[in-house]
Amino acid sequence: MAALLVALALNPPVAHHAQQNGPVAYRGAGAWIDRYDFAQLGDPQAVVSDMALHGVRTLYVETASWKVPRSIDIVAPEQTAQLITAAHAHGMQVVAWYLPDFVHTRTDMRRVEAALAFRSPDGQAFDSFALDIEATALNPIARRNTALIELSRMIRTAAGPDYPLGAIVPDQLSTSPGPVLWPRFPYASTARYYDVFLPMAYSSFNRARGAAAVYHYTESNVRFVRRATHRPVHLIGGLTDEMSTTEQAAAARGARDAGAIGASLYKYQRYDTASWAALSVFGAG
Repeated sequence: MAALLVALALNPPVAHHAQQNGPVAYRGAGAWIDRYDFAQLGDPQAVVSDMALHGVRTLYVETASWKVPRSIDIVAPEQTAQLITAAHAHGMQVVAWYLPDFVHTRTDMRRVEAALAFRSPDGQAFDSFALDIEATALNPIARRNTALIELSRMIRTAAGPDYPLGAIVPDQLSTSPGPVLWPRFPYASTARYYDVFLPMAYSSFNRARGAAAVYHYTESNVRFVRRATHRPVHLIGGLTDEMSTTEQAAAARGARDAGAIGASLYKYQRYDTASWAALSVFGAG
């Protein structure tokens, strides 16, 4: 591990960022499945068919979290494999995502590598990987930033320069100066290793109420992250069951108008008719 970190420090790999419109895996409307969903997920093929019927282009699947036992690298391998196969059959992309704690780097990296190497019985793989960057277990903030950059370098090395990687990040307010979740987030340094950023702009977290406020909040977040990273943005909106019909629509429109390449709400099992209607501006409906 020490030798690898030295090598990375001397010659850090970076992404090519060749696609102007962002990686295919992050364009258009998306739907999220997290590790809590698998117990009530039902038939993966039926789930994916429903997504495809509503125009979803990308399925985001959580493979693990720092909160699960350390022996687990993929929380639901059989269902995950079925989701990948079904999604590909419908022409959809599938993105793996993982929540690290930045404290146990070896465990975090092992789980990332497990996601990158994961194959269904018929040999199908994830189309991309996204790191969920929000855990605050490591402090002070300088140590957390260092750990984030080190892990990001290692992920880029393992994935290779051409494999699309996403960075799931907190919203603008949570990464600004002051007593917030991740003050002065290192956007520029992190952007060296990722092809697209996915801000968790959850207006439902008492950030904004009412269609006009949600629109402004969402648009501001997309523009902020685009400026800070010079990378394409896929916007993740708020918790759908805590947003009104007009607020969901406003979030999607705000993302589109601010130049996001795609958008989604959190999460699929909470999607309703209003959710699909909102995402129709990105091709879902």
